[in-house]
Amino acid sequence: MRHYYTADAIRAAEAPLLASLPDGVLMRRAAYGLATAITAELRARAGALAGRGVCAVVGSGDNGGDALWAATLLRRRGVAATAVLLNPEHTHVKALAAFRSAGGRVVPTVPPSADVVIDGVVGISGKGPLRKEAAAVFAAVEAAEIPVVAVDIPSGVDVQTGAISGPAVRADVTVTFGGLKPVHALADCGRVELVDIGLDLPSTELLSFEAADVKARWPVPGVHDDKYTQGVTGIMAGSSTYPGAAILCTGAAVAATSGMKRYAGSAAAEVVSHWPEVVAAPNPHAAGRVQAWVVGPGLGTDEKAFGALTFALGTALPVVVDADALTLLAAQPDLVTGRQAPTVLTPHAGEFARLARGAGWPATSDPSPPGEDRVAATRRLAEAFGATVLLKGNVTVVAEPSGKTYLNPAGGSWAATAGSGDVLSGMIGALLASGLPAIEAAAAAAFVHARAANASAADPGPTPVPTSASRILAHIRQAIAEL
Repeated sequence: MRHYYTADAIRAAEAPLLASLPDGVLMRRAAYGLATAITAELRARAGALAGRGVCAVVGSGDNGGDALWAATLLRRRGVAATAVLLNPEHTHVKALAAFRSAGGRVVPTVPPSADVVIDGVVGISGKGPLRKEAAAVFAAVEAAEIPVVAVDIPSGVDVQTGAISGPAVRADVTVTFGGLKPVHALADCGRVELVDIGLDLPSTELLSFEAADVKARWPVPGVHDDKYTQGVTGIMAGSSTYPGAAILCTGAAVAATSGMKRYAGSAAAEVVSHWPEVVAAPNPHAAGRVQAWVVGPGLGTDEKAFGALTFALGTALPVVVDADALTLLAAQPDLVTGRQAPTVLTPHAGEFARLARGAGWPATSDPSPPGEDRVAATRRLAEAFGATVLLKGNVTVVAEPSGKTYLNPAGGSWAATAGSGDVLSGMIGALLASGLPAIEAAAAAAFVHARAANASAADPGPTPVPTSASRILAHIRQAIAEL
């Protein structure tokens, strides 16, 4: 499990350590870890340290000190080291003295011959985009295609939200200290390496699954299980206009778990022709017993669709509300508020904005929901509806009311294709029917869904190719197997 910490939490954990250690020890611990990571990067790119060069771009805070100390250690290992001082009068005095003593040179611009640039401009206390001078330096670095190793965070990227409001550093590697910060999941930080500097950090409520966490939760049939005890998933999706949504949603549920699947709706013939193991009925009243419902993909927004939504939400069962059903719900949010059984809402950004307006958020909010702080917005919507909310995106955010929030960086945008959400909702429904808590079902499904999307684009490989929801569906079992 990965845990993400605010800047305030990191500073609070550093305080007792700073008080108990001699001056500068904690910074040099961080610098040693940074230098080790840069050494590995240089060797991976060039095979040896001899003849290599690094340039530290140094700001006025502790991150500038970290960068200078790391450059000093690298210089002592035979690497040519230079530094660009953006604010010479406020550069870390001891680190600069050590850098110069080791043979490091202060230069006005990054040498084109540098093999790696160290971004030590601002740290976790920084706000806003790069200032003009720093922006010019990194524009030149990017134009020269010199790899960048960022200290703690890429400068210019918001540590809490991952938002970029102007010029910012594009890092190939980010080396962070003590604990991960939200930016490391919410923004492109390149490869993130965590250096242990001895902080005593508690668990947090902002976290993300790793493969082992999903494996531990994914349903596996026991020796005494049958098709009913593994969870029966009910699906209300599709219409004469959009039968494909029913096929995708139901097929994903079939692929996700071994429990029984029941389809209730007007696309029964199409669903059964693709998935003969599915038990179909014309409407939910005739579907039989289920343990969870998925309602909405391709359903339409007419009176019949509204009846399906009210039927599902009127049960005491877990319900996934997706696509057209979200549009209906935005017009009548009281269908969910106060509901005791688990409810999972799965909006993309446009559906999120409609739900927010339905919940009474100001119509003039700028930017419109979810805005730059997607974590705070998702938490707020979860509170407003009393439901688990999964906000789709390159980084999926899953929040429950007054509880945990899971982040799932997809590692690519291959899931951004028509019908992909139908696949995801079917997977979540199958996991809910198996008995997983709502937030874990949503987060685990998002994890496997992203893996399946990436695998589908890499098949046959090695160059990624365009993919589709049908191909993502076809790779769900592979993604599960790889856990």
